Amino acid sequence: MLSVKLPKLLNINQVPKVFHEESIMSGYRHPRSTAYDCIFSVFQMTNETLNIWTHFLPTWYFLWKLFALLYRMDFWNEAYTWPITVYMLSCCIYPFTSSCAHTFSSMSTRARHICFFFDYAAVSLYSLGSAIAYSSYIFPVRWVNSTFHNYFVPVAVFNAIISTALSCYSRLGAPLIHYNCGIIERFPEIERPKLSKAVRIVAFALPYLFDSIPVFFRVTVTSFST
Repeated sequence: MLSVKLPKLLNINQVPKVFHEESIMSGYRHPRSTAYDCIFSVFQMTNETLNIWTHFLPTWYFLWKLFALLYRMDFWNEAYTWPITVYMLSCCIYPFTSSCAHTFSSMSTRARHICFFFDYAAVSLYSLGSAIAYSSYIFPVRWVNSTFHNYFVPVAVFNAIISTALSCYSRLGAPLIHYNCGIIERFPEIERPKLSKAVRIVAFALPYLFDSIPVFFRVTVTSFST
């Protein structure tokens, strides 16, 4: 009978500091896991199980919604449907990329950095998809074709790039200045974890605050008008 041996899990003292998660003392995967080990580990209670499944399952929901949307709309001939399609694609890419990042982040220290770089980029891509949809469908009528409206998406692109760069910096530091060939310890995440998290939060918050300006305006105007 075919049997699968699940990877052995480790405690916090058995893995390098770069793999440590705050308040999690056990359930860590081997820091040199193979791709097969990473895939099989999704069926174990590890420190990443919740992150993996809470991103992987929504991916299929959004894919289903995307295909249902494309089935109902004439995508090729109606340009009005393109922004919502871009937004739905970003909704699919973001959780899938994040799920993969959490799944394969234990292959090595280098792999961990690379996985989360893709994760950060996917979050920024989702913010850009949101901006494109907002620009097309929910901008207040009085703002349509204004300077702010015309530059809304280009600024969102810039914000997405800056957000990705800042979040990657919060994990790795500036490569040309802080690069460590061993990739055992990195600045600033290891040396200044609180600063690192603060930079990452700001990097993710700014694009969404900017993208939500038309939403905030419509909600505020509607609230006061009623």
